[in-house]
Amino acid sequence: MGAQLRVYKRRIRSVTATKKITKAMEMIAASRIVKAQRQVAASTPYATELTRAVTAVATGSTTKHPLTTEAEAPTRAAVLLITSDRGLAGGYSSNAIKAAERLSERLRGEGKEVDTYIVGRKGVAYYGFRERKVSQSWTGFTDSPTYADAKQVAAPLIEAIQTETAEGGADELHIVFTEFVSMMTQTPVDNRMLPLSLEKAQDETGGKDEILPLFDFEPSAEDVLDALLPRYVESRIYNALLQSAASEHAARRRAMKSATDNAGELIKSLSRLANAARQAEITQEISEIVGGSSALADATAGSDK
Repeated sequence: MGAQLRVYKRRIRSVTATKKITKAMEMIAASRIVKAQRQVAASTPYATELTRAVTAVATGSTTKHPLTTEAEAPTRAAVLLITSDRGLAGGYSSNAIKAAERLSERLRGEGKEVDTYIVGRKGVAYYGFRERKVSQSWTGFTDSPTYADAKQVAAPLIEAIQTETAEGGADELHIVFTEFVSMMTQTPVDNRMLPLSLEKAQDETGGKDEILPLFDFEPSAEDVLDALLPRYVESRIYNALLQSAASEHAARRRAMKSATDNAGELIKSLSRLANAARQAEITQEISEIVGGSSALADATAGSDK
């Protein structure tokens, strides 16, 4: 076997092994999407009803609370960015990071300082490589988050929104995540969680034209909002983590399918080149045999004379 043919066969074996890996990863991601979609569907009604409850309390009282009252001159904002722990998911993490960068630029343009909180190793690595300050980060659960993970992430954010800005707190809380639209479409979005925009909340819950009943609050509207604040933030973060997990699996499935298809095309191309190389070797060997036979015949004829 010639050297060129050996090179082609070695590359074919290497690409075939890679194709098996990418196909397996595609199938794993596809199987996990279904579970992630179910979790998103299960968590959305709770988040919607909780938002409706907060809206009802806010519209039914005149209490000033960090959950619903905007600061007169906000100077500091906290941004939570959700990325992935693992790669091989196409532009999933990079698109979320770009959305967070655009949001941070807009907030700084409004004269606000930005404190960044990050979920996922990809986001941590991006900011770490550029030596940018990160207030806090979490890793290890992006592909399968739980409500306990959401509570862990929410705790410092709730503390920040309840603390005065002079003491390191925040006037606003934003979240950047990837919304799962369909198997083919995942869109990076940035939402302001706090202070809650009542008009936007009514749009999200489908109750824009809904007439809310009058409420009596016991012990007080402020106490009710204090109790709802952590639940609201936790539910929103949990839903965003689940949406991001579903988006990550869908993006990885699509990326791995593309890699598998490309590997198949490369194997076909290398096989054609290997066949051409083998045919060239066979032709050369036949030519050498014919040439040797002719030379032998000529030598035999010369000796007979």
